[in-house]
Amino acid sequence: MLRNLAVFLCSLSVVWGQASQDWSHYVRIAGHSLRLDNADQIVHGATDTNVFGIEVDNDIPGRYESFLDPTEKLKAIHTVAEKAHAAGNYAFVYIAGTECITAHAASSPHSMAKDHPDWLQRKITGEPALFGGGSAFWIREGDEDVWITPFAPEWRKIYMERVRQIAGTGIDGVYVDIPYWMTHFDGWEDSWVSFDDYTVAAFKAKTGLNAKTDLKLGDFRDANFRKWADFRIDALTDFVREIDANVKAVNPKCKTIPEIYPGIEESAVRVGSDVYEMYRVVDTIAHEYSTGGRSAGRTPLAWFQDMVGMYSFRAFAGTKPSWMLSYSWEKEKQIPPGEAMQNLAMAQLMAGTNTWDAQGHVMSGSNDIQTRKLIFGWIKEHEKTFFLPREPVRPIGVYFSPHSRNYFAKEFIESYRGIMMLLLQSHLDFQIVTPRTLGAFRGPALILPDARCLGNQELDAIGSYANSGNTVIATGETGRYDETGAPRETNRLHKLLGITNPAEKKTSKKSIYYPACPGRAYYAQLAKEFNDPAAPGNWEQSEFNKLRRAFAAEILEVSGLNPAVEVAASPFVATQVARVDGRVSVFLANFKGLRSKEVARQIPEQNVTVTFSTAGPGTIAFLPFLGNVQKVAGTFTGGKVTCTLPPIDKGAVVWLE
Repeated sequence: MLRNLAVFLCSLSVVWGQASQDWSHYVRIAGHSLRLDNADQIVHGATDTNVFGIEVDNDIPGRYESFLDPTEKLKAIHTVAEKAHAAGNYAFVYIAGTECITAHAASSPHSMAKDHPDWLQRKITGEPALFGGGSAFWIREGDEDVWITPFAPEWRKIYMERVRQIAGTGIDGVYVDIPYWMTHFDGWEDSWVSFDDYTVAAFKAKTGLNAKTDLKLGDFRDANFRKWADFRIDALTDFVREIDANVKAVNPKCKTIPEIYPGIEESAVRVGSDVYEMYRVVDTIAHEYSTGGRSAGRTPLAWFQDMVGMYSFRAFAGTKPSWMLSYSWEKEKQIPPGEAMQNLAMAQLMAGTNTWDAQGHVMSGSNDIQTRKLIFGWIKEHEKTFFLPREPVRPIGVYFSPHSRNYFAKEFIESYRGIMMLLLQSHLDFQIVTPRTLGAFRGPALILPDARCLGNQELDAIGSYANSGNTVIATGETGRYDETGAPRETNRLHKLLGITNPAEKKTSKKSIYYPACPGRAYYAQLAKEFNDPAAPGNWEQSEFNKLRRAFAAEILEVSGLNPAVEVAASPFVATQVARVDGRVSVFLANFKGLRSKEVARQIPEQNVTVTFSTAGPGTIAFLPFLGNVQKVAGTFTGGKVTCTLPPIDKGAVVWLE
């Protein structure tokens, strides 16, 4: 009876997950420049190329002229919304976040900076975030580009009024382009802005500190600077929260979609746009994310970095979708654009994210329109396979510690990435766990990859998890600091795991402590060997493979984990095991043989075997990327069904019916 109840609850969770999914979970996106006279053309082109989720670029608050008078642009937005709905589609409109451009400002007596210099973000030396043509590719000669503090009250009031007007047009989403502190133009990277009067006053009101005099800029050893870093993240999270509140006040079904380029790395802290925090307050995030450039320029290791980033986004999002604004090709001579586009779409689908591949480095166009049509048509046919909720089956947890990333970014990310790649390349079921999901995690083992900053609530939850008979694996300086980054007098985690000498490895019945992080060591070894053109043929004898096998074997031995699915494939294939619509599925992405700017066609992965634990024989289905579903013969014995898959060119999904 208990088993039947568990099955019933599992079924309910899948049904509820499906019921909560709307159009935003199934988008296949393309961008368009919107005018009052081209709405029909945009919608017709979207229909013809299988686009579902039409982005239109018609920025109101990011252009000074329409910031002052949005009338004409509002009419165009209303028109395209009506046309999209009539065609059974959805549309969302681009607006800038904290950036504003004044056209022909050099020859005009009025501009944002001339009229409102106090609104501009500033360096600690007082220099305003004011730029001209050539500072970025989208700023024309004679134009003025400024970045505004979200604490300027008059600007924020007008901005939110424009947001309400846009939502009132009937548009399906408001797409906010990178609301952030200006820290990526030349000379601004380490500025940690903004030190304008409004922002400095807000920080003083919140903390009692003077941002100009009471902190050591860029020094995370300084408690006051850590408060400044947290304040900047909180400020932008609150800004997009208020945008969403204004959108929903007018149009409850309208989505709020910030575009964010920082991902899981240090840039999230420096820029202040942290997707982990923002997912709480918006409907979805469009990630302009790539750790290795355009897909044609990525190495195999960069592809795995991107996969780790996308799996992290999916964990942060919970039941919300994750969109990827990406760029596959930029005229690399040896790479056909269609191959680059296919690799990008394949990787994103296997990670469960929605694809948007633009031309060059803008938001519109396509590197090959027929390839887009092909890919989008195939996604449409198989969308539920990729976009229904994915539930871990018997996962090993990997902890993403936001505060560790904030204050010890390099150390944490190297450890976290390395551990994730160890699991991905060992084809073990994983689940990324965060402070929001820690209390509900039920997998048999939890890895803490140099998670240095843990609060008391996190430590209490980890203690309860361990005391329930589960395995805890800690590496490096996990637990040495509290959630503010302050060092603890005693490390509570060491007491929990019985660690008396932090310099020595300790293995017990249900725990492992590594004083040096094996994830960081593995990541460093991958950097030396993984991108070698000879690596796909010699991987079994490589040093990274020896590290991988030793760590995976130790996890399984100490935890006693019996995987629900066993996959035998090379470490150049990334796998995710998940239950989708009640079926245990394996998503496989092949990066074998890819070479940056030289080779975009993989070496097919041969003779992959997959073994499903099951109570009886079942039907095995195999769906290759851009192919059709095939039935694969399996052998049932001893409570397991084993099959050998057809060659995997780019990627595939296999599941047990």
